This record gives sequence, C-alpha cells and structure tokens, in this order.
Amino acid sequence: MKNNRPFIGITMGDPVGIGPEITLSALCNAEIYDICKPLVIGDLNILEHAKEINQSTLSLKSIPDADSGRYTHGSIDVLSLSTLDFDETIWGNPTPKTGKAMVSYIITAIDMALEGKIAGVATGPINKNAMHAAGFLYNGHTELFAERTKTNNFAMMLAGHKLRVVLVTIHIPFKDVTAAISKEGICDKILMTSNALRERFGILSPKIAVAGLNPHAGEDGIFGNEEKFIITPAIDQTKKHGIDVSGPFPPDTVFHQAATGRYDAVICMYHDQGLIPFKLMHFSDGVNTTLGLPIIRTSVDHGTAYDIAGTGQADPGSLIAAIRMAAHQAIELIKIKGSSQ
Repeated sequence: MKNNRPFIGITMGDPVGIGPEITLSALCNAEIYDICKPLVIGDLNILEHAKEINQSTLSLKSIPDADSGRYTHGSIDVLSLSTLDFDETIWGNPTPKTGKAMVSYIITAIDMALEGKIAGVATGPINKNAMHAAGFLYNGHTELFAERTKTNNFAMMLAGHKLRVVLVTIHIPFKDVTAAISKEGICDKILMTSNALRERFGILSPKIAVAGLNPHAGEDGIFGNEEKFIITPAIDQTKKHGIDVSGPFPPDTVFHQAATGRYDAVICMYHDQGLIPFKLMHFSDGVNTTLGLPIIRTSVDHGTAYDIAGTGQADPGSLIAAIRMAAHQAIELIKIKGSSQ
C-alpha cells in the first residue's frame, strides 16, 4: 500500500487564519503518511512561523513539484507559492495580498488535480471577504472549484462517520430558497449522491433520504405544497433509475434516522437545514466534499477562526478527516478503474 499511496494536495488556507497551524498539527499524525503522500501547497515562510507557535519539531522542505517529495513522517513537503513577509502579516488580519496568496494555493491545486499530478485536494479554511478583497468574487471554495473545472452541476456534501448531508441550495438567502429548488435540481443532487456513495465511499447499495422543505414535510399541503409538486416528483423520477431513495420526510426526524444507520445520506433543501444537525454531531471531525467534480475535493467544515489564529489552540480534527477522506476516495476510484480494465 505504501508504494501506491495517492498524492493528496493540502492547501494551507488563509495565511492569517488557523490553516497553517492545523496543517502542521494534522501532519503530526503518522497514519496520514500510511494512506497518502501529503503535499502542502502554501507559503513556507508562514508555515515556519506556525511551527514556532505549535512548538513543532517537524521539518519543512520546499520542493518544486509533487514528484520531488519524500513523503515521510516527520518531514513536510511544501510547494511554496508565495513569500509573504511575516513582519507585515498579522494573524487574524487578512489583506488583499494574503487573499491573493490564499486563492493561488487553491487554483494551483485544482490545476494539478486536473493534470493528474495529484489524486485529490484537501482544502484548508478560507475567508470569503479576503477572497473578495483580492478580486475573486466567489461565494466560497465550491464555486471556484466548479468554475475552474468547468462543472455546471455540483453539490456540497458534509460527511462524518454517522451522518452525511447533501445540499440542494447552498449559499443563498433563506427567503430565496423556495424559488431556487426545482424538480431537476433535486434529481441532479440525488443522482450525484448515489454515484458518489458507490464510487467514492464504496457503498454498493446506498439508501438515500430526502428531507421536506416545510414543517412536517408540508403535511399534505397544510404547511406548503413544495413537497407535493416539486420534491415528490423528483424522488419518483430518480427511482426510475434504480436508486433507493425515499421521502420527503419531516426534517425534524429524518436526521435521527440517518444517524442511526437507516440511510447513507440525506438530501437537504437548504444550507442550515443540513449543517445544523451535521455540526451538532460532527463539529470537530466533519468533512466538506464536493460532488460532481471531475476531481476529488474535500475540505474542513469550519472557517478561519481569526479569533484564535496564531495561538496554537486550533483543533486539526476536521483537516485530518478531510485528508483521510480524500485519500480513501482516491483509493476507491483506483479500485474501480482497476476492475474495469
């Protein structure tokens, strides 16, 4: 296995957030090196300062490309794309310069994955305002990945060992949710979820639940008709493809059923419907993975935590889980390719 470990690119995230610290903390874990070749894409100078904060004994090595790394525990291989002056870089204070560096790590990782130089990408936390200040007007990581990979249909999945949720709508105001959901959109998310569970999670016969939009899933139209005219027709349509999908279920019960093993994933109509129960269960070890892309992308499910950046207090649990998931997804895809040859 060690000779066939997939390359996983780890983007450092916002240089003034907790990304540098959790990157170093995550790679203290020897098990990461058993399952993949972790390549950090970021800024060597910032990582050196994060080393001091973490009181880390890890060594950092700048390399020109993925093939030049050693990928052994105790030494971190870094593709250093920026040379930020630490005297002008303050923890918790993003600037257009740090924002531009942050985005450069992501774009490079995407391009390397598209070119087959790495098998997947695990992204550190970024700040949307910092991204905008640098001139990149995306709502987040996911939209940048979609545009860069020329992907029109994609979905955000939050995954943990107990619960997986997939969002039909992502970063939009709540007042716009009803107008944004459609039969076609829900069908796309169900199909993508089914494919991902089989191909990237190794679940041969996935069971998928769909949450309703309204209280009690509309209760036969008393609290709304979206279930009757949009969500149920989407479920019926995808069943024709042989997918084991059911619902719409009342949102106040379906997550408990999924967390206790009845379903492998829940399709949610809007951002907070899925993320509130998910983060209640997986606040420290949850992973954000993007479905529908031609490349593997996982991410931490938290932000830059500017309030504790530079203090050494940040928990690397979510990044460790994201790296593991990217590696496992890459291995599952290798199995599929091998069996089809």
